[in-house]
Amino acid sequence: KKIGMGNIEKRERELTAYAMERLKEVDGIRIYGPKNPELKSGVISFNLENIHPHDVGTILDQEGIAVRVGSHCAQPLMAKFGVSSMVRASFYIYNIEEEIDIMISALKKVKEIFRGIRRAL
Repeated sequence: KKIGMGNIEKRERELTAYAMERLKEVDGIRIYGPKNPELKSGVISFNLENIHPHDVGTILDQEGIAVRVGSHCAQPLMAKFGVSSMVRASFYIYNIEEEIDIMISALKKVKEIFRGIRRAL
């Protein structure tokens, strides 16, 4: 109550805007939903091209980043986007920009791991 819901919402939008900007650095990322952070809550759903969301989630977990993966009980929405599942990152008042930076580094690591796997095949 002391923080105030308006301040919490403002912080969520700041974090979401920061994450949306940083996610542009990740090749092959597809972000679902509005691109304008002002139209989003503290949630970003995305996929990495040619990498299953569960693989992304597993590697992010190994890097200390907690995300949700799956259909998120929204199968009609998944069908609309032509996917079976997505990765979902959420931000709230207790998150900091450095955690987003770590997530971006971890996503780049996911890309490198799968680039190496494809080369080995």
